[in-house]
Amino acid sequence: MHLSRRIWIQLAIFTVVSVTAFTFMIFGYLRLPNLLFGVGHYQVTVQLPEAGGIYQRGNVTYRGTEVGQIEDVTLTDTGVQAVLSLKSGIDIPSDLTAEVHSQSAIGEQFIALLPRNATSPPLKNGDVVPRDHTTVPPDINTLLDATNRGLQAIPGDDLKTAVDEAYVAVGGLGPEISRLVKGSTTFAIDARTHLGELTNLVDNAAPVLDTQTDTSSSVQAWAAHLATITDQLRNNDAAVAGVLHNGSGAAAETRRLFDRLQPTLPIVLANLVSIGDVAVTYRDDLEQLLVLLPQGLRIMQAIGVPAHNTKQDYKGAFLDFNLNLNLPPPCTTGFLPVQQQRAATFTDYPDRPAGDLYCRVPQDSPFNVRGARNMPCETVPGKRAPTVKMCESNENYVPLNGGYNWKGDPNATLSGQDIPQLPPGSPPAQGTSAPAIPPPLAVAEYDPATGTYVGPDGRVYTQANLARGATPQTWQAMLMPPTGN
Repeated sequence: MHLSRRIWIQLAIFTVVSVTAFTFMIFGYLRLPNLLFGVGHYQVTVQLPEAGGIYQRGNVTYRGTEVGQIEDVTLTDTGVQAVLSLKSGIDIPSDLTAEVHSQSAIGEQFIALLPRNATSPPLKNGDVVPRDHTTVPPDINTLLDATNRGLQAIPGDDLKTAVDEAYVAVGGLGPEISRLVKGSTTFAIDARTHLGELTNLVDNAAPVLDTQTDTSSSVQAWAAHLATITDQLRNNDAAVAGVLHNGSGAAAETRRLFDRLQPTLPIVLANLVSIGDVAVTYRDDLEQLLVLLPQGLRIMQAIGVPAHNTKQDYKGAFLDFNLNLNLPPPCTTGFLPVQQQRAATFTDYPDRPAGDLYCRVPQDSPFNVRGARNMPCETVPGKRAPTVKMCESNENYVPLNGGYNWKGDPNATLSGQDIPQLPPGSPPAQGTSAPAIPPPLAVAEYDPATGTYVGPDGRVYTQANLARGATPQTWQAMLMPPTGN
């Protein structure tokens, strides 16, 4: 029989397609090389207490991915032995747990390999997973029997009520349930896409769970405190209801208050920031003040106790003053001289002179020991200075003179310092030295009968020629200082 060229070409194409399909069926679907010779696979034996529904050619998964099939299931004297045919090229840790799971509602079982130690050596041909590293789910028949017995124990009317209420609860929610199912499906697909990240999360969740276990006492204490709070809320239900009822009105008033304060509130908050910085700097001083405040209040209360319920009660506190006038005498060193001081009767307010005025005697002087010169520097521990600028500079306090002298010029100095004292870094005053200041004039009232008076230093002096009937003194005697008692 003679065949045309066209028929020969068609037969050749059919033969090639048939051979290709047959080859794909043998190697891709039937996997005959694996079935006959085990090519590309290796065998691992899993010891189980019972079959649990597994069967030959069932799937084997590792971290949710199929890695082989169940090649054989046989009985042993102690249970069941399953031979797994696993794909080569996929490293599976040898320290693992083999669990039998159900893949569908009709009981399609598979074996899931879950690693216990990811750093253990990989499985190899002939390895055995012992029985204590395997788990089998409960028998579905036993579960159905228990469910049936549970349903029979429930009265029919109650079961009907539960079904009816369930219908009322979910009736008409088909679109919402559909969206929930679709969302769950999308979530499962995304979870499979990011399987590595999820697996890493599960593997590293143990330290977090361990911290929860370690802090169980704290959690229990928190739960007890929460129970106390809820009990208080329940016992004060009327008050809580009042707060909820009146809370909207209070919130509206608060909002209106903030609306009224809106123009000035930012300025107030900005000022509070500055005050906060100062409070942080003087935190130790504020703490000391708060420590001494209760004691001070107790002292103030003790002042009024002796006069309580007495004839002097209406007069207020009962005090006993022992005045020590001019002891110690006032410090005039570092202040403006008498000729430049303003009378208290003046009502104008000219600009104050540039610089600082304070008692400028040595820091160890017994006069004005609580003066500005002895204030501790908050930002420089161990240093004392009268101003913040001097505290934060490299300059140290230098007294105006060596001590207190009320006679003559109390501001006499050889250091050339300005009066008032200029802050550190200020340009020097004009001239090389302080201007000459005439000595101040001291005025004191005296007793005309005896000629005694109290000097600016607080001491009592007697000048006999001031008394009545005294003989006038010569001009030489007037230059001599008086004698003190």
